[in-house]
Amino acid sequence: MTLELTSVLVMTALVVNTSGTLFIVETLLRRDEGAGRIWALGFLAAMLTTLAYTMWSQADAAWWAVAVGNAAFVAGTGCMWLGCRRFNHRRMDWASALVALGVLAAGLSVVVAGEDGGDWAGALWMFFALIVFAGAGAVECLRGALRESRTAWVLAAVLGFQSLFYVSRTTTFLTSGPDSALFESAFGTIPTSFVTVVLTIVAVVVTSVLRASRAPMRGYRRRTGQAAVRDGVLDHELFDEALTGLCERASVRQELVGVIAVRVEDLDQISTAFGSEVARAVTETWRTGVRRHAPSNALVAEDGPTGLCVGVLVDSPSEARRQAGVIYRGLFDDLGKVGGGVIPVVGVGIALSDAVGYHAQALQRVARDTAIRAADSIETSVLVGETG
Repeated sequence: MTLELTSVLVMTALVVNTSGTLFIVETLLRRDEGAGRIWALGFLAAMLTTLAYTMWSQADAAWWAVAVGNAAFVAGTGCMWLGCRRFNHRRMDWASALVALGVLAAGLSVVVAGEDGGDWAGALWMFFALIVFAGAGAVECLRGALRESRTAWVLAAVLGFQSLFYVSRTTTFLTSGPDSALFESAFGTIPTSFVTVVLTIVAVVVTSVLRASRAPMRGYRRRTGQAAVRDGVLDHELFDEALTGLCERASVRQELVGVIAVRVEDLDQISTAFGSEVARAVTETWRTGVRRHAPSNALVAEDGPTGLCVGVLVDSPSEARRQAGVIYRGLFDDLGKVGGGVIPVVGVGIALSDAVGYHAQALQRVARDTAIRAADSIETSVLVGETG
């Protein structure tokens, strides 16, 4: 069967644009959520990529469309990585600058080559950026909050496959050339278009599921000032605002701010082995237990499906460790009384402003990463993070 290039590109554009439009519309229907907005930008860039390449296939003089398509392709993959970093509440400044640099390099390399650059002008710059950003996105899916979601493992596989595909494509491009039979049959525009279609469909489904776990539909949950979601536990957005204000006030007086992250592991395994009722009882006990054993003036908030964060002013690092120990011991006792003695793995991480600084998101990130290490540690379940 012989496939015509323009027809394949039109088919790819149809699938990518339909998938991207659905994701963007769903983003508009949901509450504002950083990762979802960035992923939506990624799908918007993918839509622009397909339109640019379709235009290039139709007009010989539209060499500039290659520059637009290459830059948009890099932007789309870069936004997938940035969305994963945002989901994990990691720093975005240097990563965003790196993506912007990759987009400029992919586009300008074609512009510099000009009209005589040919169909593959600037291809290596684009290939290299795609390898880096897709690989970084796959790694990010296996860290932090994303690591706890099996759905994110699928996204890691998608991005990992994309990175490896472009490693192979780049190698063949350099060794055999773009006009070789091997490159045309395995890594040419037509086979790459089919790979793009499959990866786009999977990526839309996976990111929609991940975004749904963080961003409910508009109107489903009402925010009322500093109101708690339930059990005295704030949602993450309210907590972030309150903790930011606390850090600003404390920095003026040089008071010590502490964030204690409490994470539970094995909830999926408990649900599988003992049933959803036991898993639900464990989850409710964990939520109410952290709130009950935390200081009465502390801020307690959700931090993903298996995490809670406690923000509090403390007199000293030893006082923060004492409070974290109280939460852990009280929570361990509470969990021992429910679910037939089924106790999940609990990790507690502490971040302090004297080591991390008065930055709310940095404190949460260090506490969260430290709690994950504590859950994996066989020596202690309470750890203090030293740096940001």
